[in-house]
Amino acid sequence: MNLDGVLFFPVTPFDDHGVDVPALRAHIEHGLAHGPGAVFVACGTGEFGALDRAEHADAVRAAVSVVGGRAPVLTGAGGPLPHARACARQAADLGADGLLLMPPYLSRGPQAGLVSYALAVADASPLPLVLYQREPVRYTPESVGRLAEHPRVVGFKDGSGDLDLLHRIALTVRDKDFLLFNGLPTAEFSMPAYAGMGIPLYSSAAFAFVPEVATAFHTAFTEGDTERVRALLDAFYRPLVELRDRVPGYAVSLVKAGARLRGQPVGSVRAPLVDPSDADLAALSSIIDRGLAVARG
Repeated sequence: MNLDGVLFFPVTPFDDHGVDVPALRAHIEHGLAHGPGAVFVACGTGEFGALDRAEHADAVRAAVSVVGGRAPVLTGAGGPLPHARACARQAADLGADGLLLMPPYLSRGPQAGLVSYALAVADASPLPLVLYQREPVRYTPESVGRLAEHPRVVGFKDGSGDLDLLHRIALTVRDKDFLLFNGLPTAEFSMPAYAGMGIPLYSSAAFAFVPEVATAFHTAFTEGDTERVRALLDAFYRPLVELRDRVPGYAVSLVKAGARLRGQPVGSVRAPLVDPSDADLAALSSIIDRGLAVARG
């Protein structure tokens, strides 16, 4: 699988009946206008853990339809093993291009169990699968090496920030055609460190609400414009990270709130996440304004 450019992780709008499909289609279309390298629907930013199987299908169906081949569409699969396998199968049936294996919630199984879980999902679908590492799931280099032998396990998204571990994983799969990318919340802020290990790909939650800022950063970063990278980090990403860290779950809640502030009717997050307070919304609005000013300047 070839992923290049900004990786777009849409939010999932909700209404009283489930997924607000028209709002999701409009949200994805808005992002597509800025040329993402791929669309990861119903993943972490898309509140995968808050979706039932039918809602997951609605989100995937909408994304595949609106994208129409303009970019690869990947979607989440995870949770209890039967649910993960069912999501993997229906994603293939609905025309998705790949899967992101979401960490099982609160499962701290041994490495043998994590490997078995990943293999069981990979075997359930013909789609290529990207592993996702973040708490509570951490893979050893040996486990990733074993999983990379599977013909459909094609990549690894790191959400742990453990650069020592990630470097050892990268060395383990260096002779394979295997994707590695930064999946930390607000990944742009840590990309200079990841790039130092030869990992240029990253997920961008910011793209979901400020694609102008996200694409300006990506252009500056890939072209080696360190002055512009630093200006965007100082004006937008650093204050966003500081705001994000105030409340658990703000890595998703702020993205959805940012989309609403930009005029997209994507609704609220689902429990156990909470929407930002009025004070934090005001702070987010100011951060967005500063980021857009630098991006447009």
